Amino acid sequence: MRLKFAAISMLIAAALQASTRALGIPAYTIEQAVAVAQEHNPEILIARKKVLAARGGFIEARSGFLPSLTSNGLYDKRQTQSETSLRQEDYNATVRLEQNLYTGGAVTSQVAIAQLNIHKANYELQEIVSRVTMDVRIAFNELLLNRAKVRVREDSVKVLDEELKNQHEQLSAGIVSRLNVERAEVALANERPELFNAQTELKNSYLRLAELFGTDLPSGAQGPPFEIFGELQYRPNHADPNDCLARADVNRPVIKARQKDVEIEDRQYVLDRSAMRPHIRAFSGYEVYSERDPDVGPEFNYGGVVGINATWNIFDGFATKGRMQATRARREAAVEALAATRRSVSSEVRSAFFDLQQAERVLETETKNVQTADEALEVAKSNFGAGLGTQLDVLQAASDVTRTRTTRLSAIYLHNVALARLAHACASSAEELDFGSKKIQNAKSENRNAAQVSDVARPPEKLGQR
Repeated sequence: MRLKFAAISMLIAAALQASTRALGIPAYTIEQAVAVAQEHNPEILIARKKVLAARGGFIEARSGFLPSLTSNGLYDKRQTQSETSLRQEDYNATVRLEQNLYTGGAVTSQVAIAQLNIHKANYELQEIVSRVTMDVRIAFNELLLNRAKVRVREDSVKVLDEELKNQHEQLSAGIVSRLNVERAEVALANERPELFNAQTELKNSYLRLAELFGTDLPSGAQGPPFEIFGELQYRPNHADPNDCLARADVNRPVIKARQKDVEIEDRQYVLDRSAMRPHIRAFSGYEVYSERDPDVGPEFNYGGVVGINATWNIFDGFATKGRMQATRARREAAVEALAATRRSVSSEVRSAFFDLQQAERVLETETKNVQTADEALEVAKSNFGAGLGTQLDVLQAASDVTRTRTTRLSAIYLHNVALARLAHACASSAEELDFGSKKIQNAKSENRNAAQVSDVARPPEKLGQR
């Protein structure tokens, strides 16, 4: 039976792939969906632009080490002059090459800050990519869950509809009473809203995944602009909490970004302090200028210039002191932010690990519960056939089977979500976190898991048989 369901699942996937290709609709596996999101997600694109902006800031800061070539000029002519022998026209033009000799550590600090900003922007990009990857995996599993729920509810509605028709036929033959028909009608009516709700949740899942893809949905679109492959599957993972905490503290990009904030403020303090020290620049160039006084010399003059320009702010009204005080306060705030981020990441790891453990316990319980519900349905059908039970017992048992199998699907989804959250919190892949059995799933076990999932996700074809 499991091999049968596995073959059916493979045939459905092949048919879905062929139909999507025929319609020109892209179809993605979960890894392909992650790749699409990493390429087109708006948050990731914005973070990449911030990295480029940080690199531009480094080029600007580095210019302080390089010479600068500037030119300037002036020309003016006075309309009238009273009782003076000075010439009416005045002009000058200069080309000057300047080079910083000493800036009190300002240029060095600016370059260091620019480099730190590049590192920080890269870490923030990595954090956003990791979070978007987690969101895509969660949304993908949610879509698989809702699609499986729709199938379960459709099968359940179909079974209950067949049961209602069967009860009508038996009522016409005088075998059962009107009460059996009404019970079948109530059971079918109760199941239809669950189907409608599952269909709506499936549509919302497509919308959520499309948003993560950065895909614009046409206003008149009747269906999703893409399709997905795969089935909701459970793969056990034996993560160690202590190793997860250590990995998160070392690898998590958001922690590294907050560490760069502290280093930036340290460099900013040096930059602020440089305003209290002298700044020295050497220059050389060529100048063309006019002499207004005829007694001094000819009007047109030219020649080379060379010199040193030095400035030193002896007293600036405590402006530098205020900037340094503000920088010290920002550094202390950055240290507190770093500590808070470490605590937050640690809480994320522990919370995801607890959710993973809970999902595994629920999954184990619901797997047994599915078997119990199947057995209860068999007993109810046997009792009804022997005249020891009622049709209501059979309908209730069938409803329990559908509910328990849907709950097991939800448990698989919660397990996959917790694993995605744990991988994001530790800045590692799910495979790297599995310490109990590395690469535990080979091709045969994957097919067996797929068959098990398909088996427990389908209600009985008819209430009269299992």
